[in-house]
Amino acid sequence: MDQGNNVTYFILLGLTQNPMEQKVLFVIFLLVYILTLMGNLLIVVTVTISKTLDSPMYFFLANLSFVDIILSSVISPKLIYNLLLGETIVSFKFCMFQLFTEHLFGGVEIILLLVMAYDRYVAICKPLHYSVIMRQWVCVVLLVVAWVGGFLHSIMQLSTVYGLPFCGPNVIDHFICDMYPLLKLVCGETYVIGLLVIANGGLMCSILFLLLLISYGVILNSLKNLSKDAKHKALSTCGSHITVVVLYFVPCIFMYARPAKTFPIDKSLSVFYTVITPMLNPYIYTLRNSEMTNAMKRLWKRKGM
Repeated sequence: MDQGNNVTYFILLGLTQNPMEQKVLFVIFLLVYILTLMGNLLIVVTVTISKTLDSPMYFFLANLSFVDIILSSVISPKLIYNLLLGETIVSFKFCMFQLFTEHLFGGVEIILLLVMAYDRYVAICKPLHYSVIMRQWVCVVLLVVAWVGGFLHSIMQLSTVYGLPFCGPNVIDHFICDMYPLLKLVCGETYVIGLLVIANGGLMCSILFLLLLISYGVILNSLKNLSKDAKHKALSTCGSHITVVVLYFVPCIFMYARPAKTFPIDKSLSVFYTVITPMLNPYIYTLRNSEMTNAMKRLWKRKGM
């Protein structure tokens, strides 16, 4: 820890200080976390075991579910624990660890969504070349790119805030350690640091979101050349992707593509894209995907359930 940093722990105020509200939220978020684990694990297991789900789309979907499991496990258990016991004290090192992991898996998820959009673009706009372009080694390389990109994004966020002087107060009006709430506690000017956060977080989200919108615009424009059945299937798949993209990117852009200030709505938005969205993703993808639902039914029958 740098000289001048007198803070060894932080106090998280959490979502609410009302004991009754804490109990209600404890039950809600415990159920949300259980549903998140069940839904995403089911996708990972189904894609891994099923012989019919061997296309790149399901390979990336299983990896997205894996990332959602870890992302929610970084955030939800601590949130649930704090709501149950009212314990809000976290060490400086744990706070930095949570900041790093939150942005690592969040960054991986963002890039994975872009990769999945590229996969759908190739499948719909270049169907004759799909098997050649999206070969197995290409899929692995794209997955590695997503993880490397997420790591670089996260390490930049961590290095931006880790060496800053925290000399008190140490109270964070949030339920997680994140960039802007931490910058409020820094002893000194943080204007330049705030610009770096916007460039690394907000600009990344905005550019990738724009690329996703362009890619889906091209995909939707190309659907007019498809048959009715093919068009319906493509719309169903793309509709699921677009829904997940909007649910994740809109809060992310609002959180980081702005001046380094905090707002009361920040807690709700953070809950939405770190806790709620990972729970919704598997249900959004499976409910509108007949291949996935049929594979799950076969899996359950095979296990005698």
